Amino acid sequence: MALVLFSCNTSENASETENPTETEKNMNFNDAHSFAQPQIATITHLNWDVVVNFDEKIIEGTATYDLKTAEGATEIILDTKNDLEVISVTADGEKANFTAGSFVEHLGNPLAIEITDQTKQISITYKTSPNAAALQWLSPQQTANKTAPFLFTQSQAILARSWIPVQDGPGMRFTYDAKVKVPEGLIALMSAKNPKEKSADGVYTFKMAQPIPAYLMALTVGDVEYTQLGAHTGIYAESSLTEKASYEFAEMEDMLVAAEKLYGKYQWEVYDMIILPPSFPFGGMENPRLTFATPTIIAGDRSLTALVAHELAHSWSGNLVTNATWDDFWLNEGFTVYFERRIMESLYGEEYAEMLADLGYQDLQQTVEDYMKKNQASDTHLKLNLKDRDPDDGMSDIAYEKGYFLLRLLEKSVGRKKFDAFLKNYFTQNAFQVMTTEAFLDYLKANLLSEEFYEELKVDAWVYGPGLPENCPVPESNRFEKVEAQITAWQGGKPAAELDTAGWSSHEWLHFVRSIPMNLDLKQMTELDNTFGFTNSGNSEILAAWFQHTIRNNYTVADPVVKNFLINVGRRKFLTPTYKAFKEAGKIEQAREIYAEARPNYHSVSTQTMDELLGE
Repeated sequence: MALVLFSCNTSENASETENPTETEKNMNFNDAHSFAQPQIATITHLNWDVVVNFDEKIIEGTATYDLKTAEGATEIILDTKNDLEVISVTADGEKANFTAGSFVEHLGNPLAIEITDQTKQISITYKTSPNAAALQWLSPQQTANKTAPFLFTQSQAILARSWIPVQDGPGMRFTYDAKVKVPEGLIALMSAKNPKEKSADGVYTFKMAQPIPAYLMALTVGDVEYTQLGAHTGIYAESSLTEKASYEFAEMEDMLVAAEKLYGKYQWEVYDMIILPPSFPFGGMENPRLTFATPTIIAGDRSLTALVAHELAHSWSGNLVTNATWDDFWLNEGFTVYFERRIMESLYGEEYAEMLADLGYQDLQQTVEDYMKKNQASDTHLKLNLKDRDPDDGMSDIAYEKGYFLLRLLEKSVGRKKFDAFLKNYFTQNAFQVMTTEAFLDYLKANLLSEEFYEELKVDAWVYGPGLPENCPVPESNRFEKVEAQITAWQGGKPAAELDTAGWSSHEWLHFVRSIPMNLDLKQMTELDNTFGFTNSGNSEILAAWFQHTIRNNYTVADPVVKNFLINVGRRKFLTPTYKAFKEAGKIEQAREIYAEARPNYHSVSTQTMDELLGE
């Protein structure tokens, strides 16, 4: 495997400096998850011309790249995966020799193409395999309308290489144009400037003028329609979901305005979202200009829209300033969670945001405990070492929540006004650049913390050490304290129907369900369910938390609901704890039986995790 030593200095002349600064030194990095050698030859622009074939479940066409080459370059190396078939290659219009290297676990196969240091462009004619890990092909029955097929991609972390031969690392950025032919009656959308209506011939063209890394390449094809929500925001959804989605996400424009007030101008022109079928494995994916979102956040009361704020925040932290490698993933997610909660606080108040932080703290404590039990203390570091592992292993609450609490500590220590100015400058000065953990720490010391204050806050222990440092800020939610008081009253004998729950938000109900004792008898489970209707909740977060109790306490009334949920929802956040509850309750055969029926509905991102969990 070829390791990347890729200098991504923010100054054009930095690489020519005789005595580089520490920050410049720390912007040289190895990407253990790409075969590419961008210091020799790198892609700068993609022109993608393809046909989407639902019958054969393949994408076929040509990827043409503009190149930047170093003196003496003899080849460019791209990443491929999952039997992506290269049919022919040209370099500056002439046939070029190419070699597909041996398969490497987690990474796929390198594609080496012969060039010279004068080569300006390469073209690769290829087709994907039906088992391309990024692609999920859905039958009409797997969609909301149940009338037309659907396709969506999920490229993060390193799955773009399964549908495009590309330099697939977060530290390599390029612009792109595309022409995509799809069956008539369907619309194609990408992480680019998108159409608002279907074309008569099924041909669509796209342009992404801002440079992005390969993991933000995205395509979806389906029978969806567009609804304008605000001056810069809108929603794509199947017709049966349009009204619900338009209501649920009506505040997207307000979120965008709030975000710009905090950390500067939104640099992607429009912020649209598409509601995908329920098999989508994540809550959302921050594809530029078009967030992909799960329908499980449609609760009917706008209670789960923090996810929208999260994906919007990625337009700054992640899409604008990007982690250099997947070992630096916390730079994307920790910053985004912090930004998300600031947006929610701006719109709904401090108490609301503090409830979100408290729920995140609960998740973080559980994640740390789980890793420690498995003797995986190093996975609780913010800066990871994922060499020879799937980078998906790093996508845990550590990056999200431990990263958030470090930033919260910094805010608390220097004051919000000073910290906001620091973050705004950070996003502005490093826009469309990549960032390593070490370079960020240099930036932090140069622009916010003295060496002494840095040491006093034990920042290195946060970044390179296990668990939660003693100076971790602890959220204090008065509203959650009132919830806990009601649980205490119920445990003391007060009937559930007499508890003071009037006006509770979904976050308070989620805290209630999470905080009630895990070992309840049938009478207690029945009382709670009959009073509060948890088994029939329309809120997927509450429902998934309730399943932890129903499975372990043999509350069989909920079994059909659990099964239906697992068959129809592919969001990994819910699948993992639910199947795990079956396993820990000694019901693994029941879990495997459900999984056998549900697995065809899941994306590969989810099946990979569930296969390992259930020993399939």
